[in-house]
Amino acid sequence: MELEVRHLKVLCAIADAGSLHAAARSLGTSQPALTTQLRRIENMLGGRLFSRERTGCVPTALGQNVVGRARPLLASLGTLVAETRAAAARAAQGGRLRIGSTASRAIPGWLRRLRERLPATETELQVAVSASALLRRVADGELDVAFVHEVEGCPLRVPPGLDIRTLVEREPQFVCLAVDHPAAHQQVVDLTDLAADQWMIDPSVDGEWEGLRRVLNAAGLNPRVLHGDYLTAAGLVATGEVVTLCQPSSLPRADMVVRPLRGDPLGVRLFLAVRSGAYAGELAGVGADLAAAYWEAAALSPPYRAWLRERGGRA
Repeated sequence: MELEVRHLKVLCAIADAGSLHAAARSLGTSQPALTTQLRRIENMLGGRLFSRERTGCVPTALGQNVVGRARPLLASLGTLVAETRAAAARAAQGGRLRIGSTASRAIPGWLRRLRERLPATETELQVAVSASALLRRVADGELDVAFVHEVEGCPLRVPPGLDIRTLVEREPQFVCLAVDHPAAHQQVVDLTDLAADQWMIDPSVDGEWEGLRRVLNAAGLNPRVLHGDYLTAAGLVATGEVVTLCQPSSLPRADMVVRPLRGDPLGVRLFLAVRSGAYAGELAGVGADLAAAYWEAAALSPPYRAWLRERGGRA
């Protein structure tokens, strides 16, 4: 007789339940049958694993060691089975890749590359403002991968069971100004140049208001702030009502300019999140496609391209 996965499950069930009666019920068997099975396992391993006490069935020192080593093995096996079933389901459906992302100008190029590399795979995209919500959906198995940003100084709570692959360690945040703003003629803008301006921020973007407030306070500024979505913000920026943060890959418009902030006071980390152990094969290719799309978008933005060139980065 050799130790098998089912034996490890039995030992963990007994340890979790605290009694043979409760463990038998959770395993869908009888207590006498479970008792016999436990004796066989103990005989095979050469030692007593549980002792019966007034409070229930308690692991011995040997039992604690065996159960402690069995748990991560069973967890890894469960992950392997879940991921294999998910991959098999995608294959049976002709392939399906469920992607979540916060807003990014890299998305169009990313989807184009995925379509070219995985022509038989159906790609689903869900864009959300909350990075935390996307991470939870990956952890819950509702998404295969999420591309999110994490505001500097405001770390996201990454659920257990996720692996992180960083795309950009620190992306600077730029500012959008009306084309006739007094600071618009400058290639780099000081925060103090915006002391009289009203800012607009989307409070549903995780960490963004906290991050901006921190850098404004550090510069000695306490400006007026409007809360709203960034689609509305673009229109208000163009008319000079507000200024707002923006991604460096944002493209200037006839009525609006994009400028870096002096000293790059606020940055974000861009990363991919997948379920633990899943970043291989197809998902590794997804990450490579995203990286190529990101730098393609960066090269199309004159302000970001110049910023990268000055620092010897890619553009």
